[in-house]
Amino acid sequence: MSSSIFPRMLLIRQHFPDLRIHDIMGKIRGDLVASPFAAHLKPGSRVAIGVGSRGIRDIAHIVRATVDYWKAQGMQPFIFPAMGSHGAATAEGQAEVLAQSKIAEPTMGCPVISQLEIVSLGKSNDGIEAFMDRIAFESDGVLLINRVKWHTDFVGKIESGLFKMMAIGLGKFAGAQRYHAHAYKMGLEHVIRSVGRQVLKSGKILGGLAILEDAYHNTAGIEAVPAQVMEQREEENLAIVKSWMGKIPADLDILIVDEIGKNVSGAGMDTKVINRSIQGHCNPFPDLPKIERIFARDLTSASCGNGLGVGFADVASNRLVNKIDWLPTRINALTSSSTFSVRTPIHFPSDRECMERLMPTVGKLEMSEVTIGWIHNTLELSLLAMSENLRPQIERNPMLEILCPPRQIEFDASDNLIEWWHQREL
Repeated sequence: MSSSIFPRMLLIRQHFPDLRIHDIMGKIRGDLVASPFAAHLKPGSRVAIGVGSRGIRDIAHIVRATVDYWKAQGMQPFIFPAMGSHGAATAEGQAEVLAQSKIAEPTMGCPVISQLEIVSLGKSNDGIEAFMDRIAFESDGVLLINRVKWHTDFVGKIESGLFKMMAIGLGKFAGAQRYHAHAYKMGLEHVIRSVGRQVLKSGKILGGLAILEDAYHNTAGIEAVPAQVMEQREEENLAIVKSWMGKIPADLDILIVDEIGKNVSGAGMDTKVINRSIQGHCNPFPDLPKIERIFARDLTSASCGNGLGVGFADVASNRLVNKIDWLPTRINALTSSSTFSVRTPIHFPSDRECMERLMPTVGKLEMSEVTIGWIHNTLELSLLAMSENLRPQIERNPMLEILCPPRQIEFDASDNLIEWWHQREL
């Protein structure tokens, strides 16, 4: 199949509302000073700041501003990883995950303590035993920092955010294993609420900083949330960010995804962008565009070999498959009960062969009629390429702008795609 058989591509910009906060540090300082957090503590108290593994753009600035706030109040802050099985479920691995986001003692100005010991907080009303990182439990108070976002595994009024971090992140690997086992029958939202409420009963949680991001992945909201209203505010903030969510703008026969990874999404690819479920169902969300086939090209270096999400692809490059470190990948998949998401798809040595093998599987005899979308990853949806045969739909959508004339799909000497549309000046 020659390059001329592939439909030509258009470079498209999606115009989402730009809701970024321009003075992030000032916003954090103002919210923390106005919060009741410090009123619960005496000067010199040790404050545990829980930070997760998600790819939050401004996380280093947000955490540093929080550390500085506690120091100014005369407290002794330290940072700990509030993660379940991430970082291969080892203390060293979780510290490395934080360090990749520039969260380390030299940059934060306070200790980063990573360990896996937990303490039991008793059982919830549903009989689910709750746990907390031992070092955090031994502190005088815990403050959590996390992004409020839709979850890749389920739909609910509370999904990913402070409450989930309090339930699963604080429980470390051992807690996460138990919680996901209960979630298999009860549902993850139910478990998150049940365990979260039990953790709040410990009296250790001061509250959290909720981070809200717009469709450009800009920090668009930061809120200091006291523990007493965390569950309610989690519901309200999730509804807000869902209304800002970026989406693929049309049904597609094939979606090309340049990279997957844990820093992109907890599931490697955001299931609510690619319209897949962790059980392997295609197009389970009726309000999202239908994606018939997915071609995944590479794994991010920041994913540290964790290939969770590779199973959502119908075809992958050998390049991606060969980068997978199966130890952390298996641990993450088994802990979260998401075994489908690590099934190895059909894979080929070059991008050209991946495309040539995949295109005839979408039920069209003329390859020029195959509709194609091409994104860098499921976080970055403002700039993408779409096949020219989608032009009528593109031109009807006021949020979409065609940036240049149609261009033929091109391959380099190794038969891998030339990523011409990543050139931002186009």
